[in-house]
Amino acid sequence: MVERQVIARGVKDPAVIEAMLRVPRHLFVEEALRGQAYGDYPLPIGEKQTISQPYIVALMTEALALTGSERVLEVGTGSGYQASILSLLSEKVYSVERISRVANNARKILDSFYCSNVLVRVADGTRGWLDEAPFDAIMVTAGAPKVPDSLVAQLCVGGRLVIPVGDEEVQELIKITKMKDRLQTERLGGCRFVKLIGANGWEVKGNRC
Repeated sequence: MVERQVIARGVKDPAVIEAMLRVPRHLFVEEALRGQAYGDYPLPIGEKQTISQPYIVALMTEALALTGSERVLEVGTGSGYQASILSLLSEKVYSVERISRVANNARKILDSFYCSNVLVRVADGTRGWLDEAPFDAIMVTAGAPKVPDSLVAQLCVGGRLVIPVGDEEVQELIKITKMKDRLQTERLGGCRFVKLIGANGWEVKGNRC
């Protein structure tokens, strides 16, 4: 998986590659899907959520340029796979998931993998995690209609935010670096994620978050 889907597609950071090699991806999907766990595509994890394809996980992680000392906010815990990768590359991971059952399942898997530096909270991730802000890096693992100002505000100066932005079907992966007087934006390519639901994302159908 790592050689064909990650390295061959341009991911070069040795630490990211090592983290992808160390985390057993099949543990983060249902038993019936474990034979497909290392394929180059996302897989369902229930509640209309997915585990991202390996290449996208590696690409987004590399874009954060982590050195091991960072405090990272992840918006959208999902299966917990991305959080486990981040846990090997940073000091602490604060992961927010809006669906309690998904969060509970992720926590169980993370505990089995001894990810003691990952905190999981059930809340509206589009609001960030204000009590623990600011963060050195923020990763959003769901597609947003725009970059939430609430997340930019919770970045340290020099901090990086990686987020998919676009419509409900297709997004573009964007990296934002917070400078002292401006935001530096880099476009990383097209992608497709489930919707980012919340007060600063997409609304739940028939209800306002």
